Amino acid sequence: MSHRVGITETIFRDAHQSLWATRMTTADMMAVAEAIDEVGYHSLEAWGGATFDTCLRFLNEDPWVRLRQLKAVIKKTPLQMLLRGQNILGYKHYPDDVVREFCYRAVDNGIDIIRIFDALNDVRNMETAISAAKKAGAHVQGTISYTISPVHDIDSYVKTAKELAELGSDSICIKDMAGLLFPYVAEELVKRLKKEVKLPVQLHCHYTSGLASMTYLKAIEAGADVVDTALSALAMGTSQPPTESLVAALQDTPYDTGLELAQLSPINQHFKDISEKYQALDSPRKVDTAVLSYQIPGGMISNLRNQLKGQNALDRYDEVLAEVPRTRAELGYPPLVTPTSQMVGTQSVLNVLTGKRYGVVPKEIKDYVRGHYGRPPAQIDPEIKKLIIGDEEPISYRPADDLPPQLEEAKKELLAMDVNYYQQPEDVLSYILFPEVALEYFKHRAGKK
Repeated sequence: MSHRVGITETIFRDAHQSLWATRMTTADMMAVAEAIDEVGYHSLEAWGGATFDTCLRFLNEDPWVRLRQLKAVIKKTPLQMLLRGQNILGYKHYPDDVVREFCYRAVDNGIDIIRIFDALNDVRNMETAISAAKKAGAHVQGTISYTISPVHDIDSYVKTAKELAELGSDSICIKDMAGLLFPYVAEELVKRLKKEVKLPVQLHCHYTSGLASMTYLKAIEAGADVVDTALSALAMGTSQPPTESLVAALQDTPYDTGLELAQLSPINQHFKDISEKYQALDSPRKVDTAVLSYQIPGGMISNLRNQLKGQNALDRYDEVLAEVPRTRAELGYPPLVTPTSQMVGTQSVLNVLTGKRYGVVPKEIKDYVRGHYGRPPAQIDPEIKKLIIGDEEPISYRPADDLPPQLEEAKKELLAMDVNYYQQPEDVLSYILFPEVALEYFKHRAGKK
């Protein structure tokens, strides 16, 4: 099954999100944007995920302006973003009118491909985003969040992919956020998706466990159309496999990417040259096979360590690692990806440090058990459910059905605060997603203290 393999470059989004805490500035991107556009990538992941929050919170940059600046220079290569379904780019569900407006504005500002996922693989939480992105004219990539559990298998993933196809997805992505996808499992899954769903298939794997390059090769041989990689200056560790290595491996084969190593080298050198300024944030590029036992993504591991450090309890780290799989099983095996990874992680820390499991339960976990994040992959342990919400009955319908429209009201709020805070329609969306952070940025932008 020979075919040219497409490469999605992640260096402007997931690569620096994984290794530099998402802190790369727009200026550092713009310095090589034209050169990247000439490479011949299938697409360039440049927006979404944690970039939006970080732009506003830490860089005093407007993420919408970043997108427009990149689009003004990158004319040949489709720009791609990651969207958390009904969560958009935040950590809770937002009303349908906000989801629709965000998708429209994202496309209007330059996004060509929207990768849409839900942390629970609850397709109901992706319906509005898929419909809105299609209507806005984007290529919609319906996404499976890959994990391993007694209730997650190839049949379940194929079923989810079929549902995503029925909703109008143009392609299917397998999102392996923890680096858990084994090479021969990937081969079987891709073969099944190509045969039964009949849409292009893309793989997004993190290098955390050291498996990703091998997984890509077997997936490509099975018919995968596109894979995500990162230029070597920001590859491996909890990032993606190196772009250059895969290009070299596939050269002069039936899967040749068509990319040129000589063209990639000076671009990669740029990221090597700027790495010093991000040194304090840099994550180690190590293989961590513990993820195969605990199934904890790299970003979640650093969050756990930071939580324990803040409590002067780093010596309890191994206990927390052992607690995570137990807590996850009791909560119905949610895939460990934003926001469920943070939720399960925090609950695990509390279970260990308080000495009483579920003695302290964050609001997010209570809402999850109530069904406000969607349908858990498996039944929540009845005893644990009773501990968390008592005799309360969880909802069975789509959580966003309870959310009234918010867009117009938020615009009025923003204008009432200060007329200078509203300079573009996109400002309302920034305010809805990250109210406090956006207001601080608007103050900065308006020259106010």
